[in-house]
Formats: sequence, C-alpha cells, structure tokens
Amino acid sequence: MAQEKILVVDDEEDILELLRFNLLREGFGISCTASGEEALRLVRSELPELILLDLMLPGIDGLEVARRLKNDSGTREIPIVMLTAKGEEADIVTGLELGADDYITKPFSPRVLVARVRAVLRRNRREAPLETEALQIYDLVIHPGRHEVLISGSPVELTFTEFAILDFLARRPGWVFTRFQIVDAVRGEDYPVTDRSVDVQIVGLRRKLGPCGKYIETVRGVGYRFKGRGNKG
Repeated sequence: MAQEKILVVDDEEDILELLRFNLLREGFGISCTASGEEALRLVRSELPELILLDLMLPGIDGLEVARRLKNDSGTREIPIVMLTAKGEEADIVTGLELGADDYITKPFSPRVLVARVRAVLRRNRREAPLETEALQIYDLVIHPGRHEVLISGSPVELTFTEFAILDFLARRPGWVFTRFQIVDAVRGEDYPVTDRSVDVQIVGLRRKLGPCGKYIETVRGVGYRFKGRGNKG
C-alpha cells in the first residue's frame, strides 16, 4: 500500500518537528511548511491525502487557506484537520463551517493526534462520492460537480457545509431529518458538530437563498425537511 501523504502547516518549528517525527514513525509521507502561501502551492502540486493546518499563521492565516482550498474543485475533497492554540468556540465553528473535518487544540498528545488523523482518513476513504447529477427543484438548480447553486439563473455563494446540507435535503423532498442525521449525512458520524451548529447553518442557508429559503422547513421537535411538492405551508 502506498504511503498516505500528509501536509503539515505550522509556523512553530518545534511543533513541525514533533509532528514530522511522530507521523513519519507511523508510516506517513510528510511535507512541512510554516507559510499559508507555501501551503497552497504545495497542496496543488502534491495533492496530499490530509492537511494538518494551524490557524494562526503569518500572512495568509489558516482559515483563509481552508477557505481557498474548499472553494477549489481540485482540492475541495482533501480532508483538513485544524491545529489551534485557540479554544474559543467561534474559531472552531468557523473552521468547521468552511469544511474542515476535525480540530485539535494545542498542547496535544501525539498519540491522540495520530489516532484522530487515522480516523479522518478512514472516514474519508469510506465516504460515498457525492451525487454528481444536477438537480432542479422549484426555482433552484443545484450542481454538485460545479459546487454551484442557481436561483432563477443567478448564482448563490454558499459555504461547503451549507451546500452539502442543501443538496442533501433537496434530493429528498418531504423527508424529515433530525439535526444529527443531517450531520451524519453531510460530514460523517464522527464529525464534531453540535445540533446547535446545524441550526446556525440552516439560518445562514435560508438567508442566502432569499425567498427560496422558505423551502427548508422546520419540523418542530424533530428537525428539518425540504418542502415536497405535496407539502402545505
């Protein structure tokens, strides 16, 4: 089996060395950089299987690196594990909303980090590919291959997670899903997001969809559904 390549991005030399040593010992291929700009270049040239990404970087910070990678069809599917000294929920939620797969706060146990990396890689390998056929329902056109949403022909900018939730619900109109079912479907059962985070995503999604936001219905005490053509309301 070929080595799985991991790109480590951190501006602290001792952290880079610690990660390099432990990941090499576990049989991974490793590239390291201290720069967000260099990370973007390396990702596109090497296409690693996973990126360990520090949020606090000089120049282009980790959140901007993640945003650019998740908005690029060529790098969107590469899993990202955030490394952060910040414990604030807002920073973690922002990274997860951009499409990051997990986060690890500093200081960390190398053994725990390796276990989390392996878990993300396993989950990424077994995830079914996204449906690629375009879907048209009501005034919406959803095109997974292009990561594109159009309303009456006009594009709507969505985050990675907003797009995934919309695509999941819209392909099953009338079906009601709990918040945890939605998280499991779009990011996998190990994804570290609370039910409250799903509510935040839905609020943002409805706002961006404008009048079409009414098609995402709240089912009190259960969760959400995309309005079926036979549903009243």
